Amino acid sequence: MSERKVIDARGSFCPGPLMELIAALKLMQVGDEVEILSTDQGTAKDVPEWAAKVGHETVDSGEKDDHWFVVVRKAK
Repeated sequence: MSERKVIDARGSFCPGPLMELIAALKLMQVGDEVEILSTDQGTAKDVPEWAAKVGHETVDSGEKDDHWFVVVRKAK
């Protein structure tokens, strides 16, 4: 059964949110999802680009209230 982890990186700036995501994915199983919350607008663009480049899947992304979110599924 897949799990979903939430990383609250609000208040952290590039490359902090991406580094937190990379560290979390290393500890997760294929099929698990991680949602990253960030106040750094660049995260909304950088994380999906990184995920596609390394072979993971962006499941969802957008803006909520005062922050952006991106959900990534570990694919390998």
